[in-house]
Amino acid sequence: QVQLVESGGGSVQAGGSLRLSCAASGYTGRSYCMGWFSQAPGKAREGVAVINSDGSTSYADSVKGRFTLSKDNAKNTLYLQMNSLKPEDTAMYYCAAFSILGPCGLGNPVTSRWTAFGYWGQGTQVTVVS
Repeated sequence: QVQLVESGGGSVQAGGSLRLSCAASGYTGRSYCMGWFSQAPGKAREGVAVINSDGSTSYADSVKGRFTLSKDNAKNTLYLQMNSLKPEDTAMYYCAAFSILGPCGLGNPVTSRWTAFGYWGQGTQVTVVS
C-alpha cells in the first residue's frame, strides 16, 4: 500500500515562496505517476504539476514559470517549489500517485484528472496573503 505524507505548507505573503514535500512509501517496484493537486474552498480539485517515472514534468498554465516539481528517487520524496506566490494560489495541496506503465501528464485527458490517481496524502494548506 502506497502512503504519501505531505509537509511544507503554511502562510506566506504574496511574492513569497514555499516548498512542499511529499514522502512516499510502500512502492512495489512498479512505475508511478506522481503529482500535486490543489483544491480551494468551493472549487474542484485541479492538477498543478505531474511527474513521470522518467522524470519528465508537466504544469498547469497558471503555475508555469513559478512552480518547479522534482523528485528525489533516493529519498522517495516529491517536491514542489512554489515561487512568486499569488493569493489565488491559496488552497489545500494534495500529493497523489498511481501506478502506470505509460506516460502521464496534465496534457493527457485521462491522467490530468484527479480521478486517475488512486493514492492520496492528507493535504497541506497553502495560504497566500496580499
